[in-house]
Amino acid sequence: MAEVTIPKEKMNYTIDLLITMVTEEIAEETGKDIKDALTDFLCSRTGKALYDEKTKLWCNGPAYIAELYMEELKNS
Repeated sequence: MAEVTIPKEKMNYTIDLLITMVTEEIAEETGKDIKDALTDFLCSRTGKALYDEKTKLWCNGPAYIAELYMEELKNS
């Protein structure tokens, strides 16, 4: 099966949408303000990995990504 190439614009939109859902979940879980949750997430290894298309992290749902981020916080 051939790999499907997703246009960069659609990829960025998908990632941005995921980040919105992930940060809402993080804010809810941690009690942080959504803006603080967003800043912290984007500076994290998980947040950076989400923008790296090679990791295919964007293929996962927001709950999985939020859980990965929470694990990163626990281990740091």
